[in-house]
Amino acid sequence: MTADQPDRNELLRRFFAGVTEHAFAIRMGVADPPLVDYVAELLVRFVHNDAIYGLRTPRGDRLLQVADMLAEAQARQGSARRRMHRHIGDFTLFWLGVYPEIAKRMRQGRADSLIDYCDQGKKNYYIASTLPPAAEEPATDAVLQRLSDNFELCVYGLGEVRRQWEQREGESDAPLLFG
Repeated sequence: MTADQPDRNELLRRFFAGVTEHAFAIRMGVADPPLVDYVAELLVRFVHNDAIYGLRTPRGDRLLQVADMLAEAQARQGSARRRMHRHIGDFTLFWLGVYPEIAKRMRQGRADSLIDYCDQGKKNYYIASTLPPAAEEPATDAVLQRLSDNFELCVYGLGEVRRQWEQREGESDAPLLFG
């Protein structure tokens, strides 16, 4: 990579910004740039498996199920609790929108089998929107509230984003997403 060439994360950011804006604004008529930007950044973050499963207990154990994330969120205070609830919203939105077939399998035979990911996504974005952010965190209260209010629409929009990137796989401007 030379100084003129963008790094992989910047290529991913551009790609997801473009396909997310197209899916939400053009195909679905959702004219909400902060919401669309949030969803695009979610995709950039979650390309990395460490971000999807980034929540940990105080002992350092990874939280892999929403049921465990919910229990841990209840034990946290302030901005740490907000981050937990926001992550639960992001986690459920990502799996339901981008990989619903995997979300269904993830819940089978586990504690999450009794959890409605859609309901939890809405609730947790709402809770996060009401808790104080950390000093370094950008103000996202209004976006988190809209994610809660429009959760199903965002799930559908992420499905559209996936369809677009699958159509573009192999094109020169479509970066390798996972791998």
